[in-house]
Amino acid sequence: MNIVNFINRFPDESSCVEFIKNQRLQQGVICKRCCCNKHYWLENEKSFQCSACSFRTSIKSGTVMENSNLPIRIWMLAITFKSATKKGFSAAEPQRQHGLKRYEPVFRMYHKIRVVMGKRDNIYRFEDMVEYDEAFVGKAVSNKTKNKLKRGRGSQKQSKVAVMAESTILEDLDSGKLEKSCRYFKMKKIKNLEAKTAQVLIKEYIDKGTVFQTDKSTTFSDLGDCIDVHVREISGTNEGNFNLKWVHIAISNLKKHLQTYHMITERMMQNYLDEFCYKLNRRYFGQKLFDRLIIASIYPYWHDYG
Repeated sequence: MNIVNFINRFPDESSCVEFIKNQRLQQGVICKRCCCNKHYWLENEKSFQCSACSFRTSIKSGTVMENSNLPIRIWMLAITFKSATKKGFSAAEPQRQHGLKRYEPVFRMYHKIRVVMGKRDNIYRFEDMVEYDEAFVGKAVSNKTKNKLKRGRGSQKQSKVAVMAESTILEDLDSGKLEKSCRYFKMKKIKNLEAKTAQVLIKEYIDKGTVFQTDKSTTFSDLGDCIDVHVREISGTNEGNFNLKWVHIAISNLKKHLQTYHMITERMMQNYLDEFCYKLNRRYFGQKLFDRLIIASIYPYWHDYG
């Protein structure tokens, strides 16, 4: 879905309302009062009415657009921007493109979409072979305290990020050369580099029976309760570069991606990580990405869609 296709497919607000209405009816609207799933559409009210208790659900209620005064077409155009572009962009640019006066509603809208992306990816757990490493990415700090903060590893100028990649080893039958392919990525902002922090993430997102690959950091010295097979290699060696190939590639691409945003606060960092991973995990979806993100945004119960 690019901008030209979007304009042709959704020329006005009414066409967007009709599309969202049909999507919600297809996925199922659940009454908040009695949990009935049979509804009628009230054209004049732009709402669904429960056939059992007559409770009305607005077209935005229960979706990412709830409590927003922005038109549905603006929301759908924002989802188009997010799904059609590989690189990130600040909220100031779509504000100008949408012709909106205020920056804050656009900023909140794009962060809500990023939250949807994160919720969708949190459903998945990793299996098979998993690479794990930690990264440091720059974040916004005030000018008053910037010069007082320490540099290097553990600097308060950087956010700590745990990076996970589910990979598979492939062998060339002719040459016998080994290569690695990667399916999914996860990135989580962490408070520290302690072993307990890594253990919590591993238990939440990684199956115990995976082959877990890390470097020889002390963070990963005691993972016997979390993982059955743990492979540790020294970073920079041939074995280490091979075992951690995809997490290192992901970290490098993440840092380039975040350069687009000049002021990422610690509080908002996870949202940007979620956006990066969501699009990276669906890098082969093509135009289907728009429809998947639409369904994930409007379906309030976060079932297996997107």
